[in-house]
Amino acid sequence: MEENMKLATVEDAVEYRLFLIPDEPRDPEKHKQILQKYIERIMTQFAPMLFPYIWQNQPFNLKYKPGKGGVPAHLFGMTKFGDNIEDEWFIVYIVKQITKEFPELVARIEDNDGEFLLIEAADFLPKWLDPDNSANRVFFCRGELCIIPAPRKPGAVSWLPTTPPTIPQALNIISTHPEKILASESIRAAVNRRIRGYPDKIQASLHRAHCFLPAGIAAVLKQQPRLVAAGVQAFYLRDPIDLRACRIFKTFLPETRIMTSVTFTKCLYAQLMQQRFMPDRRSGYKLPAPSHPQYRAHELGMKLAHGFEILCSKCSPHFSDSKKSSVTTSPLWAGFLESLKKNDYFKGLIEGSAQYQERVEMAKNYFQLSVNQPESSLTMSPGEEILTLLQTIPFDIEMLKKEEANLPPEDDDQWLDLSPDQLDQLLEEAAGKKEPESVSKEESYDLTQVSKSMKAFISKVSTHKGAELPREPSEAPVTFDADSFLNYFDKILGPGPQESDSDDLDEEDFESLDSDDNVDLETQEHRGEASVKGTLDDLKSYMAQMDQELAHTSIGKSFTTQKQMEPLSQTTKSNSDEEDSGAGGSVMTPVDVDLNLVSNILESYSCQAGLAGPASNLLQSMGVWLPDDTEHRPTSKPGKD
Repeated sequence: MEENMKLATVEDAVEYRLFLIPDEPRDPEKHKQILQKYIERIMTQFAPMLFPYIWQNQPFNLKYKPGKGGVPAHLFGMTKFGDNIEDEWFIVYIVKQITKEFPELVARIEDNDGEFLLIEAADFLPKWLDPDNSANRVFFCRGELCIIPAPRKPGAVSWLPTTPPTIPQALNIISTHPEKILASESIRAAVNRRIRGYPDKIQASLHRAHCFLPAGIAAVLKQQPRLVAAGVQAFYLRDPIDLRACRIFKTFLPETRIMTSVTFTKCLYAQLMQQRFMPDRRSGYKLPAPSHPQYRAHELGMKLAHGFEILCSKCSPHFSDSKKSSVTTSPLWAGFLESLKKNDYFKGLIEGSAQYQERVEMAKNYFQLSVNQPESSLTMSPGEEILTLLQTIPFDIEMLKKEEANLPPEDDDQWLDLSPDQLDQLLEEAAGKKEPESVSKEESYDLTQVSKSMKAFISKVSTHKGAELPREPSEAPVTFDADSFLNYFDKILGPGPQESDSDDLDEEDFESLDSDDNVDLETQEHRGEASVKGTLDDLKSYMAQMDQELAHTSIGKSFTTQKQMEPLSQTTKSNSDEEDSGAGGSVMTPVDVDLNLVSNILESYSCQAGLAGPASNLLQSMGVWLPDDTEHRPTSKPGKD
């Protein structure tokens, strides 16, 4: 089923594909050269953003993927983002910008959850779009999110297939009708809100902290800052077998420790900080008292040293030299390096200088991970890369110790502590909801909005998929013949306004009424009028008996009736009449449905004491926000003294 582009199945991974349009027949070898040229152009153009980025697990990468099973040849990449969801949304931003800079490329992106872009904009999707028919419909084209629509009726639109399109069909639709597949403004806004702030947001996601580290790790991180992620992950995901290598350190001795500044992502820093760990006594890593001013730096350094030691223990110190030279032997390297020079990557540095060589090494590493990425045994593991750097880069421990006096200040980590108000704000921002305008007085709030919203909710259709919430007028109405539905029940129950509003019918009565649901209404009208009239009389008699029985109980007093809302001068008379009528067996006074509804909801809302609950959840889902109960007093029911 390659043709339908199966969703990514790797846990916590995002897949992205770039297709060339229009999708025309091309010579396979020539098409491959064209796409590989695009890899070079894309990676060099976006290098300034991608070079310094610290990835949680894997970097953004592209490789050529030949055509197979009806899917044309394209550029493919997959990144495991692990616990850092921001890596995934940064890739969304990159892919979006690629299609903007290269209009002849269109992109699809999905993760193990499927169409996560649609999940992000779930509140704004059209009703026809669901997981069953969303395959191959969502693309980025010219920097905008596009959704290929489905025809309302089969064959209504000649260029739209009645089933989810194949990749070739989707590419043809995008190239011929790009203006007709643009996603709605609300859907695009929901996705854009999630990636808002890039690329400046990259710096905001970093955290700088002082660490008391072995000099070797400090030198490695100075050369390759991104390796901090591998070290943190090795410590964070350690097992008892990994810790055997940390009983006695062989690579990073504790005697060589110095104070240095390390740049983490906030996710990596939180992972390192939130795990409690005591080192083995044999390791030589001892921590000062928790009250020590540099306790946190010692703790962070100790944890990071364990991670790096675990990485190095998993590889042989005498691994093959062919891994070291695999980058420069790639046929793509020369062109990639030349493109970097044209894009002023080296900033006028003299070729052969120390800073020039540092940038060359960074470019080689970037090329290895993101462009070449050979799927063979030649790929260097993080541990092998660390050992290689230790062998090739010279570092002086005494010089590093002198730099301790000039370390940049640490970043504040108060962001680790989240207050309830900040959490509420984050949840509201994630849901895309805005706080309602504040009211100066609770009395100014229109309570009729509550009853209107509830009535609108009750009048909607509920199915096995759930209940529908009231939608905005601009959205498509529910395809439901309300008039026929109401007329049908009017003929059964009667339109009399003075009848009791009780709806507590016995299940047998409902079953007798519903048994003919599948019979045509017109046939029922001709042959069933007499039976309907008889059923109606039986219902009236049955409900009258129920009212007489309830009149002798306290059930009626639990509801606010219309008589209780008469002027105060008639209140006493009304109450006495109600008692007399109850004793005499007359019909109960009609209940004020709206007032009882609002009263009960307000009482439920007050009992929530500011927390989440059924009343606020239901009303907020319909766009109704009640003001805070500032007095914190129980709501008494109207009409009770």
